[in-house]
Amino acid sequence: MINFLYKGLMRDRSRSFFPLIIITLIVAIIIFFSGFLNGIYNSLFFNTALVNSGHLKVVTHAYNLEHQLLPNDLALLDSDTLLDELNSKYSDYTWTPRITFAGLLDVPDENGETLTQSPVFGLGIDFLSINSTQLKIWDLSKKITKGKIFANKNQVLLSEKLAKRLDVAPGNTVTFIGSTMDGAFSTYNFLVSGIFNLNLGPIDKNMMIVDIKGAEFALDMDNAASEILGYENGLYFDDKETVEMRNVYNIQYSDTTDAYRPFMLALRDSNQMSTIVDFSNVIMFIIMSLFLVVVTLVLWNMGIMNGLRRYGEIGMRLAIGETKGHVFKSMIIESLMVGFLGSAFGTIVGISITSYLQKVGIDYSKAIDSLNSSNFAMPNVFYPQVTVELFYIGFIPGILATVFGTMLAGRAIYSREMAQLFKELEA
Repeated sequence: MINFLYKGLMRDRSRSFFPLIIITLIVAIIIFFSGFLNGIYNSLFFNTALVNSGHLKVVTHAYNLEHQLLPNDLALLDSDTLLDELNSKYSDYTWTPRITFAGLLDVPDENGETLTQSPVFGLGIDFLSINSTQLKIWDLSKKITKGKIFANKNQVLLSEKLAKRLDVAPGNTVTFIGSTMDGAFSTYNFLVSGIFNLNLGPIDKNMMIVDIKGAEFALDMDNAASEILGYENGLYFDDKETVEMRNVYNIQYSDTTDAYRPFMLALRDSNQMSTIVDFSNVIMFIIMSLFLVVVTLVLWNMGIMNGLRRYGEIGMRLAIGETKGHVFKSMIIESLMVGFLGSAFGTIVGISITSYLQKVGIDYSKAIDSLNSSNFAMPNVFYPQVTVELFYIGFIPGILATVFGTMLAGRAIYSREMAQLFKELEA
């Protein structure tokens, strides 16, 4: 029977070809739209985690209370010991120390006099140690526009906007002016090895990046860190999991008399990110639900119209003795075949497009550059993301809506009376 129905579908283009094309296009759109929303969600929070907070972050309790001042006098001491403890307890996460600092960046002339100066926001990141994964996570090789990544603690990377404002290039020397961990005055000369662009709008406006050993030496922070950041090994943000880990960890260090006790923060705890995380979850759910409802109604309507158009054929089949149940069953099987094939082709097309754009991205730089927020790292380029759910989400409306539409139209089969049927055939 299935072979018979398959041949009928192949010979009648109106029953197979056009419905197949429509289902394929709609399912491909569903796949791409879902991948695009997933990509936006993960890109937003990954870049925030990369620059500001990690998926999880450990600081001292005192540092957390004054974190906006970057109080390195309240930093974590014996950070290596704490780092080993975190790696042992939470092996699903990659933990890395970081020093966050601010000051002035001075560009001297050939006589050592100041040419230009600018406020600077610095990140001391563990790039050069043997087992570090930060180079892979930051993917700096693709973000350096001039020069190259630093090779030792005395070299520095500057953002494009900062380098342009200071009029410096790779090979120039710049002087950092700030204060040490103990509050003493500090100056340190760095050689500019490269210029980078993180595509994060205003976030990297005044940014410089050094290896953590250079920051330790310049700020007198040997074996100390402003914070220790944790990234999920697959770099996927799971808000529920991070909140649970934070709660369990902080219960272990609940001694309120020690202001320097370790204190864990989830991504949602940084810069009032909880509102953005919750709002994003709700918005993504609403948008995807509405979209699925709309395309389901389109496919449902197509199934109904396709069934109504065949009433003449149905009448002929009933007149020659085919039972109503058999006619109805054959229509359902046909819609299943068309829905499955269309969903399969649409899934292939949708995942192919999403995979391509996952590599090249979609540039929103003009829109993002108009934003002035400095708390939330907004990427200039969104990368749609291929996830496991994309391989099956298109089959739900692609098959079910088509079949339900056919079933709704097929209900009229059981209301056909033989007397009325012969009158229609005579006409």
